[in-house]
Amino acid sequence: MPFLITQANISDENGNLLMSSNGCWIADATGDTMMNGDSLNPNSFTNDYCNVVSFGLPLPHGNIILPYPNNPDKYILFHQTGNYNNNLISTEIYYSEIDLSLNGGLGAVTAKNQIIFSDNLVWGLAACKHANGRDWWIVALRDASTIIHKILLDSTGVTYMGTQNLGFPLPIAPNNAVQTLFSPDGTKFVYGSGQAGTNPLHDVRLFNFDRCSGNFTGLEYVAINDSSTGFGFAFSPDSKYLYHSSFQRIYQFNTNTANIAASKTIVAVNDGYYSPVPPYQSDFWLMYLAANGKIYISSGSSVVDLHYINYPDSAGMACDVHLHDLHLPCWTARANVYHPNYYLGCDTTSGCPCLITGINEISQHDFKFSVSPNPNNGNFKIMYLLPLNQKGIFEVYDVTGKKSSFLSPSSMEYIAKL
Repeated sequence: MPFLITQANISDENGNLLMSSNGCWIADATGDTMMNGDSLNPNSFTNDYCNVVSFGLPLPHGNIILPYPNNPDKYILFHQTGNYNNNLISTEIYYSEIDLSLNGGLGAVTAKNQIIFSDNLVWGLAACKHANGRDWWIVALRDASTIIHKILLDSTGVTYMGTQNLGFPLPIAPNNAVQTLFSPDGTKFVYGSGQAGTNPLHDVRLFNFDRCSGNFTGLEYVAINDSSTGFGFAFSPDSKYLYHSSFQRIYQFNTNTANIAASKTIVAVNDGYYSPVPPYQSDFWLMYLAANGKIYISSGSSVVDLHYINYPDSAGMACDVHLHDLHLPCWTARANVYHPNYYLGCDTTSGCPCLITGINEISQHDFKFSVSPNPNNGNFKIMYLLPLNQKGIFEVYDVTGKKSSFLSPSSMEYIAKL
């Protein structure tokens, strides 16, 4: 499957790929077209990018795949495309339903291109786990306005929940590129507005989010004074720091301070490096917080190198930005996959009941642990992922209850930060 900018994928709990999509079609685990998975987002804009350019759609975060609540075999792909008749902006939000129990376990699309609502919309969707720990909020922004649309995915299906006026100033320009994003802990939401050209402008729009009611409240509006515009956003794994990129700089904000705007710190500056094949500049574009706790940053042109932030939970320059330091086997431009925090658990503090029980309740702590091979002859590998990539303590005890000292304190600390 070729990808341009729009992309989505999802794996099972063991990391085995289940499906992927480039906005044109859905591929199964073998990479082949899933049964009834062709012809997504039907219009002439899609046809040109999917059948003429043949790379996939150019919408950042135009796809999100979510598990269907209370049905382990079913998934929902939320998707959108551009429209030539309306200044290229998106005019519908679609969903398609996938049942992995069909076609011998490879899955089939059982409902496709179902329109949830229509409006003039910017490119990009975002999702956050409901406070009940089971359902999902999905949001999309109206173009050239302060209105946000809300969708609820629960065990009964997909429901359009209406709009909210976010209240901040109007976006800087219509049809602007944004990267809508929820923090890993689900308490914050951010997007930006930008304008390129001879007088570049852009800003940061940060909100508090109530996972129970789905309501947003204004937290901070920051106008960025930069010589170039920018669209990238990412939160640190602990949700404390917000990162934002212009084409030339990467900024860090401490979202836990009283004056978030005053905490703005430049943690990286574009060094002018040109990727040798092809010779395009490695600037800063979109950001992605990966499961290993690092933030990866794409470039606006086709390059073979990604930037990354090594320790995004650390303040200032200690976050350790590496410029064009991850070398890829192929060209990439602007694209990044969007994964919400699938393991976010319940939050009953705002009045929502917890709707996950039994073995599912354990998963809310997001602790992944495995020993292999098992059984073994005494030589084995221990692998684990801490909740939301937080620091922790790793200890091993023998059958007598004595703590093992096979790891030095320094190596134990290193493993706990992986």
